[in-house]
Formats: sequence, C-alpha cells, structure tokens
Amino acid sequence: MYIIAGLGNPTSRYDKTRHNVGFEVIDCLAKKYGIDVDTKKHKALIGKGMIASEKVLLVKPQTFMNLSGESIREITDYYKADESDLIVIYDDISLNVGQIRIRAKGSAGGHNGIKNIIQHMGTQNFWRIKVGIGEKPAHRDLADYVLGHFQGEEKEIMQEAFANAADAAAVMISEGIDTAMNRFNRVK
Repeated sequence: MYIIAGLGNPTSRYDKTRHNVGFEVIDCLAKKYGIDVDTKKHKALIGKGMIASEKVLLVKPQTFMNLSGESIREITDYYKADESDLIVIYDDISLNVGQIRIRAKGSAGGHNGIKNIIQHMGTQNFWRIKVGIGEKPAHRDLADYVLGHFQGEEKEIMQEAFANAADAAAVMISEGIDTAMNRFNRVK
C-alpha cells in the first residue's frame, strides 16, 4: 500500500493558501479516483482506495504543517509501512508558481513540515512531489507569504499544477519514480 500525504494546515482559515497545496493535490486525487478522504484517524483525514491497481491511503495531516511528522509516523507504524511506501506532496518557494519537482529523497530544504517528517521517520529517503508556489517577495514576511492566497492568473496556473501533481503521483505508483521524474521535472 502507498501512503500519499499532502501537507497543509487544517481549518477553513488556511483553505486555499500557498502552504496548503498538498491538501489541494490530495483533493484532486480523491476526486479523480473516487476516494472519500473523510475518516478521522491517526491525527489526519484519510481515505482508502485504488490507483493503478495499487491500494493507496490518501492523507491530510490535521496536526498543522510543522508537526506533520507526528501523523505520518503514526500512520506508517499502524500500517507497518516504511519510507518506500510514502509519497509526500508539499509547497516549495524555490520553484516557480505551478512548477512540479519530484525527488526520491533529500533534505528538508528549510521546509518545517518536511523537517518534522524526517525527524519522526528517522530518514530522508521518501518520495516527494514539490509544487512551486514562487519565491517570496523581498518586502514580505515568509509566514505571511506562505499563508497568503494565490492571486490573479496564479489561481489558474495552480489548478493545472494540482492536476499535474496528482497525475505525477499516479505515474510514480504505476510506472516508477524515474518515469515520473522524466515526465514531470521540466521547467515551466
């Protein structure tokens, strides 16, 4: 079983913010594959289903971004999964708005949600789908920026990015990470 976790912050206050792109991608996967992500368990909203003939668990941690590792670790322990079964989807300020970047492993790169997952899992070796939200403007505070909403044409670009990231997760599961990287890691 693959565990696909989209990172974000719970409550309507953070709905549709830059930091919640992981939740948006999970919503795209849920809609596309008919999976209800509505069961509260393991400090998360989860939904079980199938993608490309593989069992999947779609996950939206409800611990707030910086404590995502608590939920992810609880889920991997419960399902006796390891890092090779985990795909984490999250925002990245170092990528252009809407750009997708897939990685097999790596550091947290300054992302506190990923830092917490690495801390709780004890490894950096899990698959990731980064979704670009654009670089923070020089005059803005980072927290204000990532907790802000997409503006103007960014909204359309991001809708396409959410769909692309969802497709990337399906390709990772069905055809492997190398194929997914070759197909989706292109500069926008």
